Amino acid sequence: MKIGIGLPGNVPGVKGDFILEWAQRAVSGPFSTLGTIDRIVYQNYEPFIMLASAAAVTTRIRLMTGVMLAPLRNEGVLAKQAASLDAISNGRLTLGFGVGRRPDDYKAAPAPYNNRGRRFEEQIATMRRIWAGEDLNPDPNPDNHVGPVGPPPVQKGGPEILIGAGTPSAIARAGRLGDGFLAPGTNPDTVESAYKTATEAWEAEGKPGKPRLAAVCSYALGPKAADVVSGYIRHYYSFLGPAAETMAQNAASSTEAITGLIKDMEGLGMDELVFLPSSGEMDQLDRLADIVG
Repeated sequence: MKIGIGLPGNVPGVKGDFILEWAQRAVSGPFSTLGTIDRIVYQNYEPFIMLASAAAVTTRIRLMTGVMLAPLRNEGVLAKQAASLDAISNGRLTLGFGVGRRPDDYKAAPAPYNNRGRRFEEQIATMRRIWAGEDLNPDPNPDNHVGPVGPPPVQKGGPEILIGAGTPSAIARAGRLGDGFLAPGTNPDTVESAYKTATEAWEAEGKPGKPRLAAVCSYALGPKAADVVSGYIRHYYSFLGPAAETMAQNAASSTEAITGLIKDMEGLGMDELVFLPSSGEMDQLDRLADIVG
């Protein structure tokens, strides 16, 4: 199982030069991926801009949105941005997509909230057509014709799409339309059940092989780590109410918790686990690197 680490741009107050230093330090460590999360109404950096900056100062490590809220964005522009980042990074991009549950993000975009699931499915279909180099509208009438959108991504067919979700129908969408499932990685039993749902939907579509399984989870290490990560989770996920408190209590904040989670997820056959920092201190990267080896 591969271990990735999130960029600290989700932590309010972190400066741009620190994010770039973090990315460069991560490359020399044991990490497979640099990850991001996505909100609009929060003091975080925009995922594609942050990953493009990281791409400029790295070569080996992959880049992942985990998750990006696709329905907040126009699919034509989103597909072009993703293809550009994939080309600039020489094919290192993985797209973790989801729809989110915060109405205020949709009001800020602005974008329709109530039909976001249906629009997300349409977005995926359109983006795959764009990445395949197809005309968006092959109508011979020049007034209606829309040609292909470039640049072509380095990865054939476009970046892989992992879909993050929590409800059964949305999890099944990961199997039907995605290349894999992106889970919240704090509860192995929940992850195992969700992955089974995604796999069943995958098989029902007659797709070969099996969906990729990845997960993300927040962490903090060192003095007062439990307070740091729980405080961050309560703030970031405050809209979830009591569920945010449960997440805060289960967050990884010790060497034992990190190693136990890695062992549990590895036992599920997980492909990659990405730890997202809850603190903008470089020692968080170093401490995790020491554990992962």
